[in-house]
Amino acid sequence: MTAAVPEEPPIRVLLADDQTLVRSAFAMLVESAPGMVVVGEAGTGAQAVELAHASRADVVVMDLRMPGTDGIEATRRIASAEDLAGVKVLVLTTYDTDENVLEALRAGASGFLVKDTRPAELLDAIRTVAAGEALLSPGPTASLIARVLRTPGPEAGAGPATLAALSALSLREREVLTLVARGLNNTEIADALALSPLTAKTHVSRIMGKCGVRDRAQLVILAYESGLVVPGT
Repeated sequence: MTAAVPEEPPIRVLLADDQTLVRSAFAMLVESAPGMVVVGEAGTGAQAVELAHASRADVVVMDLRMPGTDGIEATRRIASAEDLAGVKVLVLTTYDTDENVLEALRAGASGFLVKDTRPAELLDAIRTVAAGEALLSPGPTASLIARVLRTPGPEAGAGPATLAALSALSLREREVLTLVARGLNNTEIADALALSPLTAKTHVSRIMGKCGVRDRAQLVILAYESGLVVPGT
């Protein structure tokens, strides 16, 4: 007699948006998808942080512009909380050229989408982020980072600790990081470098550990800000 295969637990989704109608629409969409469940709704960034702790969500769908504690600060608090290490943040923005997106990625978001994306794309994005992959459209992301780096703020660029971490990477690891920054997933990296997908995944994990980042999205930011990858190349 064949043993039954245990079902995968549903992806637990927390929705954060200051517009009630938007939250309700997203909630209906998520609840209608197999393998997903809404575990909370927040109207402010502060509520999002509180509910992230209380609900044990897997993914927080976070609006960037909210009153009081905005989506960037809420993302930063979630990403820096040790007991929320497994929680991923997917930020929503009105425009893919919004420079706040870059700040959200720096703060710890795993990716971003524009609000007028198709419903199926939002559900796919939640699944992608929940699986530990970064959701970064290479074109808009590279364009966004390029524009910000042309007019850097006081905190732009890689710091000494980051540069030291990059210098500790092997040649192979730098190759892998370059491909991560260009939007390739583990399978595509494996194909490009004639590696097994498991080896590619191991390289990515090791690079994140050496560079002290929690997510592939932060590796992309690091690669651009350090100059390892130049936008447009």
